[in-house]
Amino acid sequence: MSSLTIKAALQMAVSALSPRAESAHLDAELLLAQVLNKPRSYLFTWPEKVLSPEQAQHFQALLQQRLQGHPIAHLIGQREFWTLDLMVTPDTLIPRPETELLVELALERLPHDHVCKVLDLGTGTGAITLALASERPLTQITAIERSAPALEVAKRNAERHQLTNIQFLQSSWFAELAQNSANRFDMIVSNPPYIAAHDEHLSQGDVRFEPLTALAAGQDGLDDLKIIIQQAPAYLSTQGWLLVEHGYDQGVAVRALYTQAGFQMINTHTDLAGHDRVTLGHVR
Repeated sequence: MSSLTIKAALQMAVSALSPRAESAHLDAELLLAQVLNKPRSYLFTWPEKVLSPEQAQHFQALLQQRLQGHPIAHLIGQREFWTLDLMVTPDTLIPRPETELLVELALERLPHDHVCKVLDLGTGTGAITLALASERPLTQITAIERSAPALEVAKRNAERHQLTNIQFLQSSWFAELAQNSANRFDMIVSNPPYIAAHDEHLSQGDVRFEPLTALAAGQDGLDDLKIIIQQAPAYLSTQGWLLVEHGYDQGVAVRALYTQAGFQMINTHTDLAGHDRVTLGHVR
């Protein structure tokens, strides 16, 4: 493969990936750009450039891993979310476009011109936290994550984007937060695990390679959502908002949990596919 050009490498990869991946062209380009340490535009500017034997071998190895189902985000070590490039590892959930709806709804309720306190529960890569911190620099955000390796990824992403209005804390949901006035937040956001433990999707696609604890939450997928919604009022300021992401078929159940916990102005918003995705409400 020592005489393999960029054009030929892409053609070979697309041919191999097409039967198994809907985004074969994009996957091939991302993998080759990673190997060459160049932007994707470079591939089309220099299609006749010959890969070195080491580059060709590296590309073939990544291609084989992709054919085995490994997520692109893990193979290249990053994923775009909002306006940010985030480092991603197998210790974290891969940020998904649907979660940007939660960011949009949160930003609509966070002012530009004065300080607010926000709590992000289960921050993972820090995707939600970093998006909010970058758009609302006056906002002070506490980002909580149970997994120490995932929390380290979030910290590194914050350093990468030079975002300093974030405090990181290792905790299982609210466990390490004392219930006092200093820990009252104007908004709590969360994208918690919400897939049912025996859901067939857990054995399909990228999720096979993601941490199960970041995906599954009991028999109906509501275990963690129940904890968050029931305990959130004790940590919210007057008129504080709670926004949670959830499964496409959980809107009714999640709204019922909000009602039971005493929230008002409860509303579920749909994603671009028309599925229930984010529910919000504020405390009395």
